[in-house]
Amino acid sequence: MLTCDARPVLAGGFRLAEGPVWDAPRERLLWVDIEAGLVHEGRLRPARVEVVRRHRLPGTVGAVACAADGRLLVAGRHGLTVLLPDGTRRAGARVLAAGTPGRLNDGGCDPAGRFLVGSAALDGRRGGDVLVRLAGDGRPRVLDTDLTCSNGLAWSPDGRLMYSVDTGSGRVRVRGYGPDGRTGPRRDLLAVGDGLPDGLCADRDGNLWLAVWGAGEVRCYSPAARHLATVRVPAAYPSSAAFAGPGLDTLLISAGGPDGGLFAARPGARGAALRAWDGVSR
Repeated sequence: MLTCDARPVLAGGFRLAEGPVWDAPRERLLWVDIEAGLVHEGRLRPARVEVVRRHRLPGTVGAVACAADGRLLVAGRHGLTVLLPDGTRRAGARVLAAGTPGRLNDGGCDPAGRFLVGSAALDGRRGGDVLVRLAGDGRPRVLDTDLTCSNGLAWSPDGRLMYSVDTGSGRVRVRGYGPDGRTGPRRDLLAVGDGLPDGLCADRDGNLWLAVWGAGEVRCYSPAARHLATVRVPAAYPSSAAFAGPGLDTLLISAGGPDGGLFAARPGARGAALRAWDGVSR
């Protein structure tokens, strides 16, 4: 089994760094600081990430996605916001009802560019978090209602399988996924017992790279759940991962906690190009 080490590329200063996204057309790295309500834009340099712009939103920020024209879709505490390249902001769909004792968490775009996002309770309740998909009319279509901290999302290279993380149960799940967004039965793919599964991404071979919160590792699993590789992170709480760079061969890892920030590794895999947000499901 392959083992390698990640190195710091942007240290400290974050309350909870999460959700790196590589915007290939602009060679731009995006990520959020959930508890600070910040969306960051950065450049990937040989040994560091350079922050070039920040967007502050009221409340928490769970995830960010990018459209082909550079617009950003941001999951705020209860709803979505569209950020235009000139800095203009437009209100998007409300996903969680006002007063909900929770917030939006991790999200991502499916192979058709539709945005999916999940929720995380803030009052200790279990089994009541949701995963939704935003349609062209802006209304959320509910996929799951029984989660405890809905987290990372990824799709197989052919788009026929969708992977999702339920952090509270310690499980990564998989289901069939059609071009029209129809889903098949959900089943458990793997369980993590020595930490909590958090964000994940897929490489071009269909393997999953899963951040394990509390274990200081990102682990690579085959579609059959075989453990193929481990990336050791010098931070206890890795939160997500994404392949970045012109060759999609740098694994960027976000992490929370006092030793958190951004980290990078070259594990010998290449990422699959992410589908841009369709610009409609807002």
